Amino acid sequence: MTHPTLLLLVRFRTSLSEAEIMETARARADEFRALQGLIQKYYVFEPATGDYGGFYLWQSAEALEAYKQSELRASIAAAYQVEGEPRLDVLQVMMPLRET
Repeated sequence: MTHPTLLLLVRFRTSLSEAEIMETARARADEFRALQGLIQKYYVFEPATGDYGGFYLWQSAEALEAYKQSELRASIAAAYQVEGEPRLDVLQVMMPLRET
């Protein structure tokens, strides 16, 4: 596996059920698989806050920036019926613990 250089955590609240969220995620998965520079995406839930989201591992800043400017990123709010705006946190990878 290529080590990511950047991580993106997207979090949001929605009134959709978990089943509806997973159905939406599965329907959109191929669009994410096709993104250049996206190493992996994890679909996540934070029980303490009720937030859902995605944890993305990116190969480069250019790939992340292209995603942030894309229609796919802009469609998150409508696809998941997000309450308010999704929160995006970008983290830089300093070093991996394990070499793969």
